[in-house]
Amino acid sequence: MGDLFAELARRASSSARREVDAYAREIPEFGILDTDARARAETLEYAVWLRRRTGELAPTNDELTPSDLTAIAAMGEARAATGLSLESRQRVLRLHTALMLREVNEATDAQRDGDADELVRLLGWFAAQGERGIEAYCQGFVSALRHRLPYVDQVALLVKALLSGDPMAAELARAVGMEMPAYCAVTVIRVPGPPGTPGAERARGPEGEIEALIKEHQTPLMWSPPTESIPGELIALTPLPPMAPAPAAPPAAPPAPTQPKEVLTLIQDFARSLPTPCAAGTTTADLPDLPTALDRARRISRAAPLRRTPIHPHTTADVFVELAVADVPFVDAWLHTLAHRLAPGPDLLLTLDAYYTHDMNRTTTATALNVHPRTLDYRLRRVRELTGLAPGSTRGVRVLSSVVRRGLSGAWG
Repeated sequence: MGDLFAELARRASSSARREVDAYAREIPEFGILDTDARARAETLEYAVWLRRRTGELAPTNDELTPSDLTAIAAMGEARAATGLSLESRQRVLRLHTALMLREVNEATDAQRDGDADELVRLLGWFAAQGERGIEAYCQGFVSALRHRLPYVDQVALLVKALLSGDPMAAELARAVGMEMPAYCAVTVIRVPGPPGTPGAERARGPEGEIEALIKEHQTPLMWSPPTESIPGELIALTPLPPMAPAPAAPPAAPPAPTQPKEVLTLIQDFARSLPTPCAAGTTTADLPDLPTALDRARRISRAAPLRRTPIHPHTTADVFVELAVADVPFVDAWLHTLAHRLAPGPDLLLTLDAYYTHDMNRTTTATALNVHPRTLDYRLRRVRELTGLAPGSTRGVRVLSSVVRRGLSGAWG
């Protein structure tokens, strides 16, 4: 054994104790190590074993054996059985990696005349065998989750893992019988809790429908119930075929963006299970960009109008004005004032919504509202009297369509 490996072996016990202390200090779920002597002893024993196996295998570049991988998987399974969260599991892996690299640096500094080849060999071994070890740990972790958690909760963990870039996502996907998506439609369906509803009733929501939706659409879904200040949300990651490369020369008139039918069907199926209106926002992204896409889809859903039966999932192109208005309070307040002027009615906000939804076609708008075209004309004149804006004028469309969207989104309470 070379000098570097000998130095690491000499430090194994003290390095393992430092790692256990760091877990107890920096990860709340490991606080038990300060009060449970048995748990601390088991964690320390595993940390020492892992370092000793590294010292035995790395010098000759031998792989972790099947029994080694079984032991690592057993540790993952044991930690999952204690209720360790995905977030804490990720922190454990990051902290362990950082401490191991620190140990190597300290041992290298202690051997100033050591062989550089040993360091290269050790880092190469870590790269290859570390990946195998993490995979075994994930397999053990997921094995425990399959016995401890309902199917819906396992799928919710898959969504969280995909959104956080957790390497355990692949193992979770296998466990729930889904493929790892490389490209997704990220959809957020906003479901505000009814005003004044007690917390227990708000929390019940549509959870009973989620498992049926998952099995019907084979899509990773996660439901977060509403609170007093935060709406309920269904987050869906719908797998899509990879996006085709852009053509060398763009067409003279690019086609209007379309959304996959799978996304619309999912939204409509979910909306039918709700007692209240909802609003859907969606965008697409590659796997590494899912966190940014989630934030974008959430913002779109909060700007989109609430509807009992969504006609389509809203995209940035549908609500870009409302997204901008939401960040400019004095403009939003001005639009809110115009909405107040429409209050005398009758049903002027809903009339304008139908008018713009049907591209200002009088006949189809009147049919949708189930009124005579002359009644529609009267209401549009009434809008002009109250706001000073003709609904069919350029300025009227720009201003009043934003009033409608902001009003129907629930942004003004």
